[in-house]
Amino acid sequence: MAKHGKKYLEVAKQIDAETFYEPLEAIELVKKTARAKFDETVEVAVRLGVDPRKQDQAVRGVVVLPHGTGKTKRVLVFAKGDKAKEAEAAGADFVGDQDMINKIQQGWFDFDVCVATPDMMSEVGKLGRILGGKGLMPNPKAGTVTFDVAKAVQEIKAGKIEYRLDKAGQIHAPIGKVSFDAEKLAENFKALIDALNRAKPAAAKGVYLKNIAVSSTMGPSARVNATALR
Repeated sequence: MAKHGKKYLEVAKQIDAETFYEPLEAIELVKKTARAKFDETVEVAVRLGVDPRKQDQAVRGVVVLPHGTGKTKRVLVFAKGDKAKEAEAAGADFVGDQDMINKIQQGWFDFDVCVATPDMMSEVGKLGRILGGKGLMPNPKAGTVTFDVAKAVQEIKAGKIEYRLDKAGQIHAPIGKVSFDAEKLAENFKALIDALNRAKPAAAKGVYLKNIAVSSTMGPSARVNATALR
């Protein structure tokens, strides 16, 4: 079990570990107990009632948070010709084809998200081991392999996040910063939960949203009442 310092333990007393709070109340407690000197990220952890070992119960998707994440992501687009121009006009930070592939092969990683047009994937696929290991490989399910590069870039810049079930059957996702208004964090939280409910696999049986908790990067977590969110 992780050991916490006196400051952490002191603020943690403000959250009852046995209580299931309503979303807004949980978020307000997380904001109140955040103690780091930097603007901490507010994160949501959801344990789902699915078997992560079974392909037909995989949960993965994207959602555009109405108030963004508080972090501006650097977007790299692999595209040629008119599509490259569209990506640049939409605000992509880096655009290219073989030149960008060469830079990555030489160890360049000054970007947060990759988007690629389908016709570029045969070349981008050669970076599979490099990008895949960092979770940066473009993927159709995440909306990052598309000819509509302008929309993809705009959504990412606006606050689109990807969620994916881990081996423990949990989803971890950011919903903003501690500096956000509690109401805006609650709206982002709702957008995420709504997306997870829509992504429920047909093969999933029983309770789907089992446990939900909200926390800041360095602070204690508050358990959320999941009953009304199911």
